[in-house]
Amino acid sequence: MNNIKFGFCLPIFANPGVGMFRTPGFAAVDPAAAMEMGRKAEGLGYDSLWAADHLMLGKDQAIMEGWTTLAALAGMTQRARLGIIHYNNALRHPALTAKMVATLDQISAGRMIHFVDYGNRPLEYLAYGLHDDNTREERIAEMCEGIELTMAMWSGQTVTRQGRFYALHEAVCEPAPVQKPHPPVWIGEAHPDILAATARYAQGWNTTPVSIAELRNRLGALRATCQLAGRDFTSLELSLEMQVLVAPDHTALRRKLQALLSLAPYHEQPDAALQTYLSGATDELPPAMAETWIAGTPEQVAQRVQAYVSEGISHFLLWFVDAPDDSGLRLFAERVAPRFL
Repeated sequence: MNNIKFGFCLPIFANPGVGMFRTPGFAAVDPAAAMEMGRKAEGLGYDSLWAADHLMLGKDQAIMEGWTTLAALAGMTQRARLGIIHYNNALRHPALTAKMVATLDQISAGRMIHFVDYGNRPLEYLAYGLHDDNTREERIAEMCEGIELTMAMWSGQTVTRQGRFYALHEAVCEPAPVQKPHPPVWIGEAHPDILAATARYAQGWNTTPVSIAELRNRLGALRATCQLAGRDFTSLELSLEMQVLVAPDHTALRRKLQALLSLAPYHEQPDAALQTYLSGATDELPPAMAETWIAGTPEQVAQRVQAYVSEGISHFLLWFVDAPDDSGLRLFAERVAPRFL
């Protein structure tokens, strides 16, 4: 998986429901099973391993903390890149974050990716008392100042600065990260201020699940922003976070979907298109799945991956929605990924 990269997102929370968002296969969060799937993913050849950065999410608001999960994963693996998905700048001081990333980069022998976000779920940081409520634009500005501060800390210099949001006095980050000049910085999503930050600071850009048409819109906006900033758009690593469901045939795919739906609360019902597919009346996937999932047989899944590759995506962050069942994880590694070597 060297040319096109495939990452595995650890299922560190449970969210059974008709929407099947991200990791519905767990009836309840299972830390041991999640960690074992991360270990298996590296063994199967996945290029990167990711943990979400939330404090309250999913069924019963139960989720493993991402940074401690990633630290444990660093000790369980040897090759795959490691990253936090949408690191929440509102949860931690960016100087402390610089220290955390540097330490993990040292422990993992230079495998960290620093994927930064501004914090888009006020529920969490307000509940924990970690941040005041403010506007999205203010949090994005805070994130940008935080990136500058983190990168200054990685420089090996003593840092003293007074900014709008943060102040440091003779702060030192040693040992510095293994990667030089620093671990790659990724930024995600399509808000104009986020795209401007990407052009200014980042080595990579990410989008959450979107259709091909919407991806084209977002990439067009990012390309235009880079042009205005004098940034080479082609220097960015473009990535897509996406839910995946793959099975040998449609009969097996329907069984997986039915198993997932059996976890849904009793009052939730699949829509008419999904019911039609599940009945066997058609092999056409429901529009919502066809447009914003990577789902189907290995051949269909490979075609979906290729469609995104053709738009410029080179790194896929995959949520296998049948977790903790690892058959999809294995089937993708054996029947889909080799086509993109």
